[in-house]
Formats: sequence, C-alpha cells, structure tokens
Amino acid sequence: MSHKHATITDDMLARLRQRIGMEWHPTEPWYNEYATKDAIRHFAHGIGDDNPLWCDEEHASKTRYGRIIAPPCFLNSVYWPIGTWGGLPGIHAFHSGNDWEWLRPVYEGDHITYSETLTDVLEKSSQYARRIIIQISETVYRNQHQQVVAKAKGWCVRAERGAAREMGKYAKIAKHVYTPQELKRIDADYDREEARGANPRYWEDVQVGEELIPVVKGPLSTRDIIAWTVGAGSYFIRAHKLALNFRRRHPAAVLKDEATGFEDVPEMVHFEDAPAQEISISAAYDYGPQRVSWVSHVVTNWMGDDGFLKRLFVELRRFNMIGDTTWCKGKVTRKYMDNSQYAVDLDVWAENHRGETTAPGRATVYLPSRLKGPPDIL
Repeated sequence: MSHKHATITDDMLARLRQRIGMEWHPTEPWYNEYATKDAIRHFAHGIGDDNPLWCDEEHASKTRYGRIIAPPCFLNSVYWPIGTWGGLPGIHAFHSGNDWEWLRPVYEGDHITYSETLTDVLEKSSQYARRIIIQISETVYRNQHQQVVAKAKGWCVRAERGAAREMGKYAKIAKHVYTPQELKRIDADYDREEARGANPRYWEDVQVGEELIPVVKGPLSTRDIIAWTVGAGSYFIRAHKLALNFRRRHPAAVLKDEATGFEDVPEMVHFEDAPAQEISISAAYDYGPQRVSWVSHVVTNWMGDDGFLKRLFVELRRFNMIGDTTWCKGKVTRKYMDNSQYAVDLDVWAENHRGETTAPGRATVYLPSRLKGPPDIL
C-alpha cells in the first residue's frame, strides 16, 4: 500500500481553524434517517445486543414506552460524532472519544436529523506521530418535532501517515493465540450477560461500589467489523460506481496497493492488516464509535427497561485489534438527586485480554424510584 505523503502545514491548520464555530447541516444522509424497526435491530445486533426493548415488539409494547425504542448509541447510525468535519486532506484520523448527553428516547418511527459544529483545533506532540492535531466538534440530533434528543461531543486525532510509520509505536504488538481454556472462559462470560429488562432496578436498592456484570466483545474478528458497518453505516464504504465517484471527490483519501495498482480508501484499516500496518498498527482494528457503543451496552443491560442513560463519556486510548478480546465493565461510584431525577454515576471502561484499559469512561443513569416511579424523560 502507498499514498500521498501529506504533511500538516500551517496554512492547512489556518483554513481548518477558520471553520471553528460554523454549523454544518448535511446535504445527504450519512446512513439512517429513520429509526425503523429494522434499522434499530440491525444496529443493536451489530454490537451484539439482543435486548428485547430494542428488538421484540411484544416485550416493548408492555413497557412504559409502548413500542420499540432505539439503544442510546443508535444515533451513531445517523451520524458518527467523531470530530472529523472540516477536514485535513490526506491526514489520517483516529476517533479518540465521545461525551454523549441524551435528553429523550428515540422511538421506532422517529425521523432524526443532525448538525455539527467544529468547536476547537488543538496541536500537540506525540510518541505516535510526533505532531498531532486534535479536532473537537459537537453534534446535535433532533427528531421530527425538532426536539433535541441528544448532543455528542466528539474528538479525533489527526496524524501524518508517514510520521506514524517512522515512529512505529504500535507496529510490533503480536496477535494473541488463545488456548481452548481461554476460549471456554470467554464463552462463559457471554453466558453470564444479563439484560435487566422488565425487572426494575430501583435507585434505593443500588449500593455504591457494586459492580456491573461485564459484557464481553471478542475475540474481535472481521465478521464483527462487518456486522458493525451493517448496523451503523460508513462514510467511506461504498460499492462500485459509487466508490469511484467518492474517490474522485476525495482524491486525498485514496490508498493504493503498488503490487496490484488497486485503489481503496483509508477505512480499510478496519478490515485488512496491510493498510493498518501502513500507519504503524500491527493489525486491522475496531471503529471508535463501535467501542463506545459497546460500553453503552454494559450500562443499558444493568439499568433495565425503566432506566435512562443520561450521560456517557468514553476516551479511546489504545487500539483494539483483530484478535483482541474486550470486556466492558462498570462500577457504581455515586448516588444522588439530579434536580428531580434519581441519579447514579458509574465508572465504566473497556479492558482487553492483556489487562489494559483501552477505553476509560464514566456514565450517569436515571433510575426508577420506589417512591416516585420511573424517570421523567418521556
């Protein structure tokens, strides 16, 4: 694989900074516009989540929502809030985190639109690629009634591909070879997962320090990456003539295989090892919004049908490569009243089979109260 050796210039940064504060409204859909029953199911199944609140009409009809609702991170299938808007052509982008706030549920049948505003551009030194740029933006999602359903801050790291190859920070991480016993333990952790569902988790019963039942994701395979894109969509992954038209509009996005002459897009770093190795990652790796959505899964499993995920902050600090296994975990850190809502704060994180925390975060959940009933968010 090869590509143009784009470098970050002062002029490039000046043009990008001129866009700070500008609100962008899309002219064409990113992926989903409507929260249909199928779209919701495809997204939920794309992260391995079979919670009946998202997928079972009979179950959902008996909840206070009266019908299927979407998992909170379904909005990733409307638009990925990853901070890349504004562009640095030819400079690779790594999604590095999100700070989500949800204001109301997304119901089956809702029509969701979005807008994004670039809020900051920072420059830092790095052991990965010497000079990196951090782009930060805020995305606002609205339903057909023009009600804001969620806001998401997103940020990405922009790094020169050539510099990343020269530094080689992540180039020598070996794929793990699993023993039959390790795979059995992973399967057993899948079997332990539990969606709280119709059994309310009352605020009064929650204890500070209690741990959430982990949700396991892995060993990560290309199949899992494909399932994610089926549910959440993709900006780069287009077929045949549409792919050609995209490459013509965005020539700086092209990666070329010198052995075959074949041209493709940078998003192949999530499917094939060779493009990832071109930017000093030893193997193809997951999508950032995918891992953030995984972390949301452990929280929604725990909170039950009557809970409401209010906030989710996740930083993506390490790469999660094909062959890695991730456990999404959580622990209660605080109980309190947030105005009239019965709130619980959680530490949440993604931890790999090497014992490394790849994505630390925190969450706030509104829970039902034995005294006051479910959260007032409808």
